[in-house]
Amino acid sequence: MVEELDQEPANAAAMPVQRAAPAIDSGNAASIGSEALELLEWPRLAAHVAGFASTAAGIRHCQALPLATSCGESLRLLAETAELFALDGLLEGGLSFRGVADIGTCVRLCAKGGSPGGEALLSVANTLSAARLLRRQIEDEDLRPVCSALVADLRTLPELEQRLHFAIEEGGRVADRASAELAGLRQQLHGLRAERRQRMQELIRRWSALLQDLVVAQRSGRPVLAVKAGAAGQIGGLVHDSSASGSTVFVEPQAVIPLGNRIRELEGRERELEAAILRELSALVGAEAPALEHLQRILVRLDAGVARARYGAWLGAVRPELLDDPQASFALLDLRHPLLLWQQRREGGAPVVPVSLAVGPDLRVVAITGPNTGGKTVTLKSVGLAALMARAGLFLPCGGTPRLPWCGRVLADIGDEQSLQQNLSTFSGHIRRIARILAALSSSEDAAAAESAERPVRSVGASLVLLDEVGAGTDPTEGAALAAALLRHLAEKARLTIATTHFGELKALKYADPRFENASVAFDVETLSPTYRLQWGIPGRSNALAIARRLGLEETVVAAAARALEPGGEGDVNRVIEGLERQRQRQQEAAEEAAVLLARTELLHEELLQRWEQQRQQSAELQERRRQELEHSIREGQGEVRRIIRRLRQAGGDGRGAGETARLAGQRLKRLEAEHRPQPERREHGGWRPRVGDRVRLLALGKAAEVLAISEEGTELTVRCGVLRSTVELAAIEGLHGEKPTPPEPRQPVVNVRSRRSPGSRGPEVRTEGNTVDVRGLRVHEAEAAVEERLRVANGPVWVIHGIGTGKLKRGLRQWLESVPYVERVADADQGDGGPGCSVIWVK
Repeated sequence: MVEELDQEPANAAAMPVQRAAPAIDSGNAASIGSEALELLEWPRLAAHVAGFASTAAGIRHCQALPLATSCGESLRLLAETAELFALDGLLEGGLSFRGVADIGTCVRLCAKGGSPGGEALLSVANTLSAARLLRRQIEDEDLRPVCSALVADLRTLPELEQRLHFAIEEGGRVADRASAELAGLRQQLHGLRAERRQRMQELIRRWSALLQDLVVAQRSGRPVLAVKAGAAGQIGGLVHDSSASGSTVFVEPQAVIPLGNRIRELEGRERELEAAILRELSALVGAEAPALEHLQRILVRLDAGVARARYGAWLGAVRPELLDDPQASFALLDLRHPLLLWQQRREGGAPVVPVSLAVGPDLRVVAITGPNTGGKTVTLKSVGLAALMARAGLFLPCGGTPRLPWCGRVLADIGDEQSLQQNLSTFSGHIRRIARILAALSSSEDAAAAESAERPVRSVGASLVLLDEVGAGTDPTEGAALAAALLRHLAEKARLTIATTHFGELKALKYADPRFENASVAFDVETLSPTYRLQWGIPGRSNALAIARRLGLEETVVAAAARALEPGGEGDVNRVIEGLERQRQRQQEAAEEAAVLLARTELLHEELLQRWEQQRQQSAELQERRRQELEHSIREGQGEVRRIIRRLRQAGGDGRGAGETARLAGQRLKRLEAEHRPQPERREHGGWRPRVGDRVRLLALGKAAEVLAISEEGTELTVRCGVLRSTVELAAIEGLHGEKPTPPEPRQPVVNVRSRRSPGSRGPEVRTEGNTVDVRGLRVHEAEAAVEERLRVANGPVWVIHGIGTGKLKRGLRQWLESVPYVERVADADQGDGGPGCSVIWVK
């Protein structure tokens, strides 16, 4: 089976073709896939993606940008890109690969018994530490199942990391603590060097008159004095060097030579001890070579995934829907050429005009016609790159959700194959390349036959063929006939063929075969310039006569050319095309008018709603004001009645009947007050609360989102809007039909009887649900991540419930907490709070 689109050498030589009976061998069939990558400028796009990688190994991987060999692998790559895209956007500063190094060479050397330097071994330790942090950030089976599975079996070897960090200091120097013998030896060296410096200073003071300079110099690693040439005999010692003029000699005094010899001896012993320690550490690294190599591969894959995600975010791209069905439809809305986008944003190029492509399952060939420099070739390359990008796990710079089948073969004939060296004309070069394309398509049928025979073959998927100026470079009549026959043949062999042409005969294929469709690039006759917009369903017409007339060619010549167009020939076709274009223009104008009318209607509707709301508020305010006035009058009447009752009671018995009447009147006023008192407005919720999996509307964005998770308190939700995942408050959402969520019932915190402050704490020692973390059932690194997340926002002690069990989880947490710089102390909780099964952490 031929690997057409694998990364093969671009300079793969083609076998010479015999003139008599050209034969297409397997080597040529294999090279056509790599040749298509070059024609579509895939290496240039890969270099752009590599610019977003963080590590040297990741950059190399992205520069190659390998293509998946099956649809399942492409879907996994797209899932990795989507998950890392969301995570990288949520983390401040994004995912960091700081500390990750290319340890492959070091690990292989250690596995063979070699001993790299201390700096290389230290890079292994730093990579292990960085990998552990990345695993904590990535691992979440609910939110990131694909990436979590990728890092699930990742071994970060904490014991090896600690041993390397213990034995090697920054810069790769073997630390004194690595060996007691080494520490003692270095201490002895330090004392000897200090003694030698002291003696040298004494000699400088004694012989200052004989010296050219009062500074101790170094020659061959030995301390020397700059002595005047005439005084060298007065100072006993060993001459190491002299100045260029000969006026100064550099002498190592005899008094320090024994010390220097002893220091040299100890330095040699020091190097031997350091080499022994490095060999021991190298052996430890070599013993873990399989795990380290697997870790290196996973880190490279994660770095490449983040690079793909950041490249997609920079492009403003969206995740495509990739279908494992060779007959599936193509739906690419507002597709923009990624290399032109790069040129526009990085190099100040012209704005990119998007193209849209909609190909049904029964459509096989699309013929694009139109003037030169109108954007036909850009359309071919855009579609070809879109198929390759989806296969490589990249998002597409499209609008909406692009849909396309998995294309195992993307074959192209773009550009001029003329070669003086090989005695090839333009036409011959195109025919040779098309012959290799047909041979590659034939190998697809052989693969299908092999699969039916139960032989292991790679999935071929759909075939996409891109032909530029098919049939050009020869007699127009023969070229058109050959192009028509070729496109009919490709309709049987390939899932989709897109061809650009100037032949009018190819425009009529659509009306004889439903598998064909026409498209054209628009041209503005008034300005004599292309618009670069793809018109679907309308073939391009010849604009030669219009352009000639606009450029000032004599009218008699243009008129004669127009008369020469025979009825029923190209002239009639152009008139039909011109009528279709006018009809399309009228439909577009009508659609734009309808869109404007719809926008005005929506504005009017919004204005009516606002006025109705204002009137409702004004009516409620007026009613409230009237009620208040009535209540005020009733209170005044009640006060007057109470005064009358008081006076009648003071007057005696004759006023008893009148007093009773006044009392009854007062009760009547109270009843009136109760009847007319405004009832407090009660806002009752409909009892609706979102659940996981529901679709809700984000009030801030006005867009629908899916509920992924709900906090324990019920006040926060994790939602996904498109590829964006975020956490929002309950009040920030509503139902798709306008339902307002019911707020959860407030929970009473579980409070201990004590409320005291510990030294250095910033909050009371009160155990609540907010400062308690339950890590029972978790692994140590999972528990570390949960506790670290709670400690970041803690303003007081934090209770961690880990249970008793075997004690492994508790010991692992305690060991890790000892290395956390902002943790002040850790102790068992009181018996009422769990005792040994619960730890209390005080932060600084």
